[in-house]
Amino acid sequence: MASLKSKKVGSEIVKVISEIIANDARDEILKTTTITACDVANDLSFAKVYFTSISDLSKEQLEKELNEAASFIRTELASKIELRIIPKLKFVYDESIEYGNKIESILKELKEEKDNE
Repeated sequence: MASLKSKKVGSEIVKVISEIIANDARDEILKTTTITACDVANDLSFAKVYFTSISDLSKEQLEKELNEAASFIRTELASKIELRIIPKLKFVYDESIEYGNKIESILKELKEEKDNE
């Protein structure tokens, strides 16, 4: 279970990485991404950063682009956040929004079927 400190650090990392991508990144593909969450290890050595995107690229290509930019983002993060240890970043596509939309559409279909009976 994540500690309170790692949750707070994760929240701050989401905010700062979002600012870095919006303001400092030159790659237009990166600018189409939205950072949704961040899980930080208790020792702050590793952070899994979840994102979504409106880009036409596949999830795998987007993950590859962001993970290639991870060292740049980590360097910028180090200059904007006061931590003794800046975690290594791994970007992962966030499936939860699509999953929620799928459940919502299933529930909507079930409601329509019930109303038609």
